[in-house]
Amino acid sequence: MQKGFKRLLLGLIVVMSCGLNVFSQTTVEPLDPTTIPKYVNQLTIPATYVPKVIKQYGKVIRHEYTVDVMEFKQQILPPGFPKTTQLGYGGWVQLPGCSKPVFQRSVPGATFEMIRDVPALVRWRNNVTTPHFLPVDPTLDWANPNNFPPPTPPFEPFPPGYPEAQFPVPIVTHVHGIEVESTFDGHPEAWFTFNNIKGPEYVTNNYLYPNSNEPSTFWYHDHAFGITRLNVQAGLAGFYLLRDPKDPIAPLLPKGKYEIPLLLADRSFNTDGSLDYPTVGLQPEVNPYWNTFLGNTNVVNGKVWPNLDVERRQYRFRILNASNFRFYELRLSNGQTFTQIGSDGGYLPQPAVLTAVQLAPTERVDILIDFSQLAPETKIILQNTSPITPFDPETTGQVMQFTVKESPAVAPRPLPPVLNRLPVLRPDRPNRNVTMRVVPVVSGGIKLLLNGQTFHSPVSETPQVGSTEDWNLINLGGGTHAIHLHLIQFQLVSRQAFDVERYIADWEALNGAPPYPLDHPTIELPVEPYLIGDPIPPAPDESGWKDTIRALGNMVTKIRVRWAPQELPTGAVLPGQNKFPINPFVGPGYIWHCHMLEHEDEDNELMRPLRVLK
Repeated sequence: MQKGFKRLLLGLIVVMSCGLNVFSQTTVEPLDPTTIPKYVNQLTIPATYVPKVIKQYGKVIRHEYTVDVMEFKQQILPPGFPKTTQLGYGGWVQLPGCSKPVFQRSVPGATFEMIRDVPALVRWRNNVTTPHFLPVDPTLDWANPNNFPPPTPPFEPFPPGYPEAQFPVPIVTHVHGIEVESTFDGHPEAWFTFNNIKGPEYVTNNYLYPNSNEPSTFWYHDHAFGITRLNVQAGLAGFYLLRDPKDPIAPLLPKGKYEIPLLLADRSFNTDGSLDYPTVGLQPEVNPYWNTFLGNTNVVNGKVWPNLDVERRQYRFRILNASNFRFYELRLSNGQTFTQIGSDGGYLPQPAVLTAVQLAPTERVDILIDFSQLAPETKIILQNTSPITPFDPETTGQVMQFTVKESPAVAPRPLPPVLNRLPVLRPDRPNRNVTMRVVPVVSGGIKLLLNGQTFHSPVSETPQVGSTEDWNLINLGGGTHAIHLHLIQFQLVSRQAFDVERYIADWEALNGAPPYPLDHPTIELPVEPYLIGDPIPPAPDESGWKDTIRALGNMVTKIRVRWAPQELPTGAVLPGQNKFPINPFVGPGYIWHCHMLEHEDEDNELMRPLRVLK
């Protein structure tokens, strides 16, 4: 009786509080992207959070922030179209023309401007008091704050879906790419709700960040177990920029209004302004709502197809692909080159002059575009020509527009030939051979698995602190994956073709054939005897520090991972030595996973635990 009343109450909350279009669904239709005028929106520059500065004996010892997560509406489509319901971050920011900080909520969230080696304490607060407006699939392995038993067919359509899954909404924030204790890393099972329901790995929602990485472009986003794809799609993302006062390159670069972060994401919309996200599963007889997603528009800094007026000078753009699934290959419509100076984890060794750059979900690039030689009123389209995910030249093939305005021409400052001296990493441990593959599973349907295991299989990646390993990312299929390791920045070594069919046959002879997951620890199979042809070395744009790498289909992608801070020179750490400014042995541990979010979430199990050992 009590459970029945609870379900009825939750159902009423879904209908009344969330407005899930239970009664208006018949009038809501997908919005044709070709009817949305382009370049009417003007690009919005995210505001910057204002910290509380904590001093001791006159010295700054910490910056403190309080950041809320809440639901609200925002104008993402051009003026005249309805606003869009979002989940977003809110906090105290400084706005132009305002003498005092103001509270602002926005998608993307405001930008953290962090200073290297000045720690930051961020209090993350969940103020989402309404049901999720996107379809939470309760048949997955997910946060499940109500301990709702997975339903069985026939499934309820969405909307309304299952009230016990839609409310309350769990969140947990991960700052992507930084060195941080695992307690503060945003572990997927460290989620919490507004009404104090907590995940099994929850310790606190006050996170301490040492800000010890090299200066670079990082970002923060939601990482709640099994619904990361929904929470990020709903708007939970923002920039986390780390600067170093001693950085010798920064004074040579554009700054102030000439340095602009660009958060790229693809989205689809309905005629009422709501997000058009799949509500019918790819395998509906197994998972009623889970599906992959590619949007039919591009959104930059929370605006569909915006325009940016630029002066005749050089600009610095920090670009993040915050899409769930879409890959970008960015180029300028006038064919001009640009200069890449940085990647995920810092400056490249040398500037790279390019006509195009690829970005998997969560990858970042730091580029310079020179508009000084262009005539006033020149219009340039930032295009997407990625061969990995399909694009339409008239919609998803266009990202944003630059309009050159009348202004004095200012020549860019020359860059030094060397931007960053990366240490030479030398492996001192055996290679790790990890596979990714689409397979049938014992529970029904198919899943993408790493090493034939699920997220909750026993930990197998247990590197020793201070050691250096080569990871062979062995992609046993045709699709590209974006593989991300928490805690660490690594270096790409090579990509190489291999005999896929023979490797699969021999791997199954060792471990057993599908269906999976395996009922025993994975027996690794070295890939070297199966390699074909010559290894392909890193291109200039991938020659720096990385925390996410494109693992191409039917290829072996080799990365070199040193479990130590980036800045240590060659030979400065030995296995067993902890040179991190944090304790990497405590807390729930770290994870490694595919950052194509519909693959990461627990329906597809492309996520595994990782624990650093002493």
